[in-house]
Amino acid sequence: MTCALLFRLLLLMALVVPSPGKGLGPTSRLRYSRFLDPSNVIFLRWDFDLEAEIITFELQVRTAGWVGLGVTNRNTRTGSDLVVGGVLPDGNVYFSDQHLVDEDTLEEDGSQDAELQGLTEDAVYTTMRFSRPFRSCDPHDQDITSDTMRVLATYGLDDTLKLDRDRTFVKSIFLLQIVHPDDLDIPEDTIIHDLEITDFLIPEDDTTYACTFLPLPIVSKKHHIFKFEPKMVEHDETMVHHILVYACGNASVLPTGISDCYGADPAFSLCSQVIVGWAVGGTSYQFPDDVGVSLGTPLDPQWIRLEIHYSNFHNLPGVYDSSGIRLYYTAQLRKYDMGVLQLGFFTFPIHFIPPGAESFLSYGLCKTEKFEEMNGAPVPDIQVYGYLLHTHLAGRALQAVQYRNGTQLQTICKDDSYDFNLQETRDLPNRVEIKPGDELLVECHYQTLDRDSLTFGGPSTINEMCLIFLFYYPRNNISSCMGYPDIIHVAHELGEEVSDSMEGMMAMNNVEWTPENIKKAEKACKDAQQMVIIKTIDEVVENTTGWIPEIIPTTRGPCLESSGGKVEPQDKTPAGFRAAPVGLSSSSTATLRCLPLAALLFGQGALSWLLATLKVGV
Repeated sequence: MTCALLFRLLLLMALVVPSPGKGLGPTSRLRYSRFLDPSNVIFLRWDFDLEAEIITFELQVRTAGWVGLGVTNRNTRTGSDLVVGGVLPDGNVYFSDQHLVDEDTLEEDGSQDAELQGLTEDAVYTTMRFSRPFRSCDPHDQDITSDTMRVLATYGLDDTLKLDRDRTFVKSIFLLQIVHPDDLDIPEDTIIHDLEITDFLIPEDDTTYACTFLPLPIVSKKHHIFKFEPKMVEHDETMVHHILVYACGNASVLPTGISDCYGADPAFSLCSQVIVGWAVGGTSYQFPDDVGVSLGTPLDPQWIRLEIHYSNFHNLPGVYDSSGIRLYYTAQLRKYDMGVLQLGFFTFPIHFIPPGAESFLSYGLCKTEKFEEMNGAPVPDIQVYGYLLHTHLAGRALQAVQYRNGTQLQTICKDDSYDFNLQETRDLPNRVEIKPGDELLVECHYQTLDRDSLTFGGPSTINEMCLIFLFYYPRNNISSCMGYPDIIHVAHELGEEVSDSMEGMMAMNNVEWTPENIKKAEKACKDAQQMVIIKTIDEVVENTTGWIPEIIPTTRGPCLESSGGKVEPQDKTPAGFRAAPVGLSSSSTATLRCLPLAALLFGQGALSWLLATLKVGV
């Protein structure tokens, strides 16, 4: 009887131990994967638990030596964190959370925040699987965030822990992808339609914007586009910078052929409402299961403008291209028709960035108070579910911030580690509601230490842009809402006498760009009145004005205490520290790190009951 009662108690105790929920165990399927090197020697799988803020990695390397995985930053490997491990010839494993004290030297962290889940070696691969918190309390660990992460992978040919630059690779990855394509539905009646430029001779120029107008599929009833992907000729991939598809108003008179989008014929710049877009580094994108681009109704566009930006920096002759966008559409309708709203700094030379700047911030304001008037009908609250960020080579970070009645509500989206070579449509973890009258501010952060002349806003890759595309529902007729500062005010603040905007732009070339003048220019641009330009799908334009509000920085979330390491003093505050949650160790035995009060009380009561029962039995 005693054994039976003991078994019953253990069963009750098991029921009150917190469930790992969506936690990832040593054998859980990891949804995401990527090769990290050009030769496909290093293969990474990963997945994460947003609620627990834990990420799990599985690194598989074609080697019999040690392997390492971590996170680094843009400019130097010094300070990178690196988890290393391997299997010795006698079968014993080694595993350690380390960091780089310089470009080549590893040192073990005082706090071991990576938890081993598996480490094996066979005739071909060494495979290491471990988990770690998004943010540990160890200053030597880089945070895992929704920004672009620069993943560092390295390995050795034996078990000697020594970095070799020929076997060390860095790849930019968006680790915290909210939606995986495998989690979405693919309708059985899916139809494919390609929008492409055919046999286009790429000019021998650094930058070309080629545009043509193409019809959308003709359907007898309403359909929804639910997915798109780039369609590129393999040898031209390095030349294609971005591809955009713009919806045309049905009243538009459109030209034929292919021409420069922003050249002598202004007709080739008609149609400004983006419906899908791809940029360098991006892949395919599938909309959430409840939204799609509407086709086949009287309100839907029948024609689009296809824009392809080519960067032929080597001025190669005789290269023909047939790139474009592949659309997937279905008659199985989604709940909402989606739209795209373009925000940011209006792209023209009033946007300037000084040379030699360690940091320079630009702003573009959107005021939505005129949306309803311009839409021609009431505008329902906008529900934003995804976004695409875009600058050129000097861009380092972007964010979009929402304000209501003069108060900052939230950061809609951001990336503090933006990489020009990784521009992809991303899903928000939670949908954001924008009401008529809200203000939306885009901030772009640039660095021009490698430049000795001004950088102006413009279409070329060596020019700059500051754009964020918000994917939302339900669709309205507003295509873009962008701002720019009063350049006359900026010139005056820099000591230049000008009387109009053209003179203001030209005066920037007269400024000596010392660090002091760079900061003065940044402040003048921020303090100047903003001109806000709002445009509809039918090319109706309205202007308004506004002022740049302050951005209140988002505070860091709490760090996670390791199971056996130190906690830094600056993280011992209620806002910056939390204990590690219950989790499973790498062995088959559960290790109880902490237990909620309710569970302890329940267990204490159960133990008292058992003792009383045993006394009765005796």
